[in-house]
Amino acid sequence: MTQWLTAPILIPLIGGILQVFMGYAPISLRRTLALITTVLMMVSSIVLLAMASDGSYRLYAFGNWQPPFGIVLVLDRLAALMLVLTSVLALFCHIFSIGGQDEGNRQFHGLFLFQLLGLNIAFLTGDLFNLFVAFEVLLIASYGLLMHGGGRTRTVPGLHYVVLNLAGSAIFLISVGMIYSVTGTLNMAHLAVEIPKVSGEELNIVKAGGMMLLVVFALKAALIPLCFWLPKAYARATAPVAGLFAVMTKVGIYAILRIYFLIFGDSAGALANLGMDWLFPLALITLTMGVIGALGADNLKTLVAWQVVISVGTLLAPIALGSTEGISAGLFYLLSTTWTVAGLFLVADLVSNQRGSAKDKIVTAPRMHNRTFLSVLFMVGAVAAAGLPPLSGFFAKVLILQSALDSSQMAWLWSVILIGSFFTVVAYSRAGSIVFWRTVDGHVENKSPLTGTVSVSAGALVGLSLIIVALAGPIGSYTDATAAQLNNPQAYIEVLNTPMVGGNP
Repeated sequence: MTQWLTAPILIPLIGGILQVFMGYAPISLRRTLALITTVLMMVSSIVLLAMASDGSYRLYAFGNWQPPFGIVLVLDRLAALMLVLTSVLALFCHIFSIGGQDEGNRQFHGLFLFQLLGLNIAFLTGDLFNLFVAFEVLLIASYGLLMHGGGRTRTVPGLHYVVLNLAGSAIFLISVGMIYSVTGTLNMAHLAVEIPKVSGEELNIVKAGGMMLLVVFALKAALIPLCFWLPKAYARATAPVAGLFAVMTKVGIYAILRIYFLIFGDSAGALANLGMDWLFPLALITLTMGVIGALGADNLKTLVAWQVVISVGTLLAPIALGSTEGISAGLFYLLSTTWTVAGLFLVADLVSNQRGSAKDKIVTAPRMHNRTFLSVLFMVGAVAAAGLPPLSGFFAKVLILQSALDSSQMAWLWSVILIGSFFTVVAYSRAGSIVFWRTVDGHVENKSPLTGTVSVSAGALVGLSLIIVALAGPIGSYTDATAAQLNNPQAYIEVLNTPMVGGNP
């Protein structure tokens, strides 16, 4: 069964390569292949989630090379959760793209699948250098996706995105080299064993490398002060790309969870909990900045882009507490916010296509076509994003607040989240009332009528907040077990340091 660990990597890899060679094939054929590939990836992710639900670790060593020298894939509860989160998101964004957003670039679907390849490698790898490789694969694909559609509006923020991430990649590589120069390994489990032994001047080298890694992951996650590139880049991207990018910041958060609870956790000796003192205040400041940006947004896509920043702060704050309850609440919120934000990007695009020259600007305009349907989708997404009952965002934020009851940081966390949620409601209420209900005389030609493809995909992502509520019990149990597993890294370390035969421990 460990062979299944390669499926989320091989499926998008093969699909992406086929798309490269099918660049001049009819678009209907390329779309069909892309959707089949994405569906297969989702099926494989669900299989892995079922496998990981028993709480055990599953490993696959390529070529049967023993850790710490070989490439090792590791499946645990967290990796399986991230795979399912990404595959479901990718499927609906991909369905939305075949409504016409994939036209104009023969390699759109290939780039889309290669980005999924990079994401899946990042979630499954048990090696720090291969995490760097995964980042490069997904980033190179994201450069092409961000520029999809062309034009100055995408080129300028796209250039900023590329430059910042190239700088981040350089820092990542340097930090990996510093850590390897001292420990002689980059296998995560082996690093967790070797780093507590480091002392003297070598300790400072590893500490510097670890702090540089935290800066890289903060950039990927869009943690303040490294978040200002995100709103323009996401707001200018095409809708399915922006929707898929909703999970990109979560890769940085995943890396923080994986590296700083495993390698630099409580048992890391002098480097225990490296940089974690900074994480909580930066998360609250990030949340605050996101709310301010949302209040000042002049169009729907920018508003939703700032919601991504809000979600980063809201997610990292309970994780920074380090408790099992905080991590579990953060993971519950992770599911809700990723799918909801992606759905809002798709809804904002549908609104833009119905308002003529006003597009998605938060200004009065003639009454749009399909106003009732789109306003309901926007309202559901806004309620979930702001954390109002009875949708998943509310339950997630309640869990986050409860996780801080026994913490000395309770007053700060409660104050910032509750006040931030109030002003987030204000931002969405302002935008929704102006865009949907304050109309002026006139007529907008309906050049982009809603189709079943785009309506179903946007509605499904927004509607997943209802599914999360319906399945809150099982999902909560799974996130509780995942958090407990993360807070017990010794089991991970022991499994990966056990000799392996035939790709199995």
